[in-house]
Amino acid sequence: MGLTSQTFLTVLTLIALAVSVLVLWLWPRAAGKGLLPLAARIGLLAVTQAGILAVLLVAANNTFGFYSTWNELLGRASSRQSLQPGPEGGERVRALTVKGQESVGLKGTREKAGQVDRVEIRGPVSGLSMDGYAYLPPQYFQKEHASEKFPVVVAITGQPGVSKNLITQLKIPQVASSAIMAKEIRPTIYLLVRPSVVADRDTNCTDVPGGPQALTFFGQDLPLAVSEQYRASDAVGSWGAVGNSTGGYCALKLAMTDPARYGAAAGLSADYFARQDGKTGDLYAGSKAYRNENDLTWRLEHMPPPPVSLLVSTSKTGEENYEPTLKFAAAAKPPARVTKLVRDEGGHNFQTWREEYPVVLRWLDKELAARK
Repeated sequence: MGLTSQTFLTVLTLIALAVSVLVLWLWPRAAGKGLLPLAARIGLLAVTQAGILAVLLVAANNTFGFYSTWNELLGRASSRQSLQPGPEGGERVRALTVKGQESVGLKGTREKAGQVDRVEIRGPVSGLSMDGYAYLPPQYFQKEHASEKFPVVVAITGQPGVSKNLITQLKIPQVASSAIMAKEIRPTIYLLVRPSVVADRDTNCTDVPGGPQALTFFGQDLPLAVSEQYRASDAVGSWGAVGNSTGGYCALKLAMTDPARYGAAAGLSADYFARQDGKTGDLYAGSKAYRNENDLTWRLEHMPPPPVSLLVSTSKTGEENYEPTLKFAAAAKPPARVTKLVRDEGGHNFQTWREEYPVVLRWLDKELAARK
């Protein structure tokens, strides 16, 4: 009969009741003067108290869990331990699969100019997936750097958009390759992706309550996938993020919510909050508090400032985000630091961003290098 079983407690309770009834029946017979009747009465009281105390102690042990077995109560080893492995499963699916290489007009072999891989990322945490590209610097393939790990910059295009725009329109691999070959920036892995992880829905890199966990994909699944496949740095703050428009909002959000990984981020013509419309649906389940948490300016004004370096770009004419950008930058408090890239004129378009990216990549390299 187990120490904590209900049956044991019930038996003790019945015994205590039976003893009490028996004591009441025997008490008159123990009446009288002399040592023998006195000893009998003391014995009856002791038996009654022992029965009641046993019930109380067992009930207290069942409630508070002091001992779970008789062996534990008596101070003996309660059980033997053994590891029982689960059933053998199939081969684990890799989070990142290289589908081949993309020709983007780099000036030389991969050992000289680097290489662009076509990749597919499957998120084991979020269950989401997307395709994209990864630029690997020439040093990644050079024997003298065979054991070296490289910083990573996640580049995110706007919404709606396709990852290939980062190659064909903004020419990030081409710009990075030329700058690395000229030793203007350090060898760095660039991951080129889009912000949407769900077809026909703009999730704004947000974990939607009861819906797609887009921030989880970018914050957990993507770093896991890249680190599993490539020699990516795992040093604190050694990753960066950059994006234009919605991608800029995502890049800033990644750094502000995960400063241990992302030491710096840049948002080009970025939004600072997720606009809800027919393409986004309800991102916050009607919660004002959750909406505020996803408003980047609100975070700087009301939450502890993250230890990150941020860059935001805008134009004095031709952009709706000029005043919001100034407000965002003004809200920053140390250790957060915001650098502004302000143009006299420009627009929310590829031409403007194409001119900004070379400057921004050098800025990211400098900020990430300062964290080594």
